[in-house]
Amino acid sequence: MDSAPARHTGQGGTGSGGAAAGTAAVRRSVTAIHPPRRPRADQARPLARPQRVRRRDGVLPLLTADALAAAVTTTLTTTVLSASAPAMPAEAAAPMAVLLAALHAQAGLYRPRLAPSALLDLPALAGRAAILWCAFAAVVAATAPGGAMGWPALLGAVCLQTVLTCAGRGSVNQLRRRAARLRPASALVVGPGAGASAVAAALHGRPEYGLRPVGLAATGASEEDGGAVPVLATHEDIRRAVIQNSVRHAVFTRPPEADERTASLVRLFHDHGCRLWLADPAGTAKVTGMRVAQPADQLWGYAVQPLLPRPSRPVERWVKRAIDGLLAALALIAAAPVMGACALAVRISDGPGVIFRQERVGLYGRPFTLLKFRTLRADEHESATRWTVAGDNRMSPIGSFLRKSSLDELPQLWNVVRGDMSLVGPRPERPFFVAKFSTVHPGYEARHRMPVGITGLAQINGLRGDTSIEDRARFDNHYIDTWSLWQDLWILGRTAASFFRFRLGGS
Repeated sequence: MDSAPARHTGQGGTGSGGAAAGTAAVRRSVTAIHPPRRPRADQARPLARPQRVRRRDGVLPLLTADALAAAVTTTLTTTVLSASAPAMPAEAAAPMAVLLAALHAQAGLYRPRLAPSALLDLPALAGRAAILWCAFAAVVAATAPGGAMGWPALLGAVCLQTVLTCAGRGSVNQLRRRAARLRPASALVVGPGAGASAVAAALHGRPEYGLRPVGLAATGASEEDGGAVPVLATHEDIRRAVIQNSVRHAVFTRPPEADERTASLVRLFHDHGCRLWLADPAGTAKVTGMRVAQPADQLWGYAVQPLLPRPSRPVERWVKRAIDGLLAALALIAAAPVMGACALAVRISDGPGVIFRQERVGLYGRPFTLLKFRTLRADEHESATRWTVAGDNRMSPIGSFLRKSSLDELPQLWNVVRGDMSLVGPRPERPFFVAKFSTVHPGYEARHRMPVGITGLAQINGLRGDTSIEDRARFDNHYIDTWSLWQDLWILGRTAASFFRFRLGGS
């Protein structure tokens, strides 16, 4: 199920852009960033596990304020009503705090913001408080009819909790704004033209947002400089600025998927633990009439919203790993007679050395040893750097049959049991080709943020063998971005159907 690089379409996203005059201005402005002690070329490297950065704008202060508001409201309400409703327990404060936090999280009230306002959140806070206390009153009425809350008590609890929550959040926001002025975080503005310069100027002149622009990552041809901040023209300049200035925020002035160069920077910022924002300096929402996702947040009049990564969903990932291990173990047992027959055929046809071992690149760029049935005799260097062996006259009829039927992939079930691979995921490739493709095809390196697999979305769409690497990378990244357990089962079903079509003589 490995692919071929015969069609290397597309260019890498690390080149510089701009006219000659713009390049000259860029070179003058880049001197504001200290050069590295040991310069090195921007070569392809294994994908790093995203860093976990401690942020001062984390959700813990807001969670604490919400929990205290719920606990105080519950305690006061049960105390006041204790004479007439002795069945209402004060111990309900903790569950109420947890439920309130869950409701606020579902409403997106813990998402990062540049200009948070508790008063703008007041309708959402009041609505969640009403839902929480109505549910609490219904439970009390069902379990202890004698202690049911009256409408005045219910309305008072909702109002008290709303006021306390709003006050607590307002205090947290005020402390954050004060800390942002005193200790602003380094930020890069990413985008072309005057729009990016305007956003950088707004950040430079308004310290209350807590972002100090240290560079402007130009993503298009422009002859303008960045004003008070250096203009970074190449991928290496941007990476150097991120490292040396401890950049923790990146403000995009256009969607990252707008062009390949902008999209290629998302992976760089993500690997260094940066928080991503999308500003709207062109006023696209005003021109088109489209509504932005979070109109309450703004950056000196520019609509801004966080670019949130897809939730990691650790529980589902653990379930995926458990399903992989269980199904792979059952498949190994069920396929044992077939694998034994394949091994015997290879031994008789091609001699000793039934299992072929090869180094491949897996999750986060970690190498592992992939197992297959041997279909061709080749030396170590040739197997590591030669792309495909399809049509090789050294391949025996048995080897050709195993490759065409994908039976040579069966030993990889043991890789799945060991945890090197998954049943579904991007196909693993050799380090030589990973380094090569990562410099040519944008997004190829990002495939390694998901465990590699025996089959994948690219394979069920016919992208195996001598097919486009750019197409495969696009399918693999789409699979990762839209991943779900149901999609894995769907891909496994499509793979099984294609295998049986081959066995029955179909196309």
